[in-house]
Amino acid sequence: MRFLRSGKVKDIYELTDGNLLFHFSDRVSAFDVKFPDHISRKGEVLCKFAEFWFNKLPVKNHYLRTEAKDKIVVKKMQMIPIECVVRGYLYGSLIQRWKDGQVKIPTGSDTTIAAKLPMPLFDPTTKSETHDIPITKNDALERKLVSSSEYDWLEHTSIQIYEKMTEIANNAGFIVADLKLEFGKINNDIILGDSIGPDEYRIWPKESYKIGKTQESYDKQLLRDWLTLHGYQQKFEEERKMGKEPIAPNLPDELRRELSSRYIISYERITGIKL
Repeated sequence: MRFLRSGKVKDIYELTDGNLLFHFSDRVSAFDVKFPDHISRKGEVLCKFAEFWFNKLPVKNHYLRTEAKDKIVVKKMQMIPIECVVRGYLYGSLIQRWKDGQVKIPTGSDTTIAAKLPMPLFDPTTKSETHDIPITKNDALERKLVSSSEYDWLEHTSIQIYEKMTEIANNAGFIVADLKLEFGKINNDIILGDSIGPDEYRIWPKESYKIGKTQESYDKQLLRDWLTLHGYQQKFEEERKMGKEPIAPNLPDELRRELSSRYIISYERITGIKL
């Protein structure tokens, strides 16, 4: 087994048979900043969620098997350098980008915070270990990231996956607000890759959902909200503008415990499996 790289959340190894081992850690990141503090059992939840979604979704993927509570083996792919984001609600960075005229939302949309969009919005970004940048279809084609037909396929399939996940989560009492997916190629066949879990989507409990307010999130949005409330999001942006690498603060124990609890609760409710 050969170590390849360490990402924001998982470490990746190449096995002797050419497949990859994903080791999910308890690390956490937000606003493209890695934090020194860990979230208890987060890696285990991310691993088990990846197994669950790959087995549930009606689309080809690179999952092969689960090796341990925080490790899976997947097929090695040539990754497509686009993060396929699907948004079902007006929330997060989409709000300011829409206000700034950087992105169009579907005609007839309710522009109240957390309102459901009339239809899912495909809102892809570049894929980066530092800072992802939203792109349009023209951007993707000009940069030769994908062909026109590949982009259309990614858009259609990403929305299809979002709708299936929405259906499953809805039955468990959750709303999937948005979702980030990654795809790759094996012999020119595009398949779903990376992993799918609370680091790749926002989910809200249906019982507390109400438009016009910040939602109760069972994902890492809780961390984003805490950072925004304490001025760290703005601080990170200012440091980047000055060409500096943002410095992550230490996280309160209470916040870390609550994050861990919500990850576990969301897994158990959606899958019906007790951890």
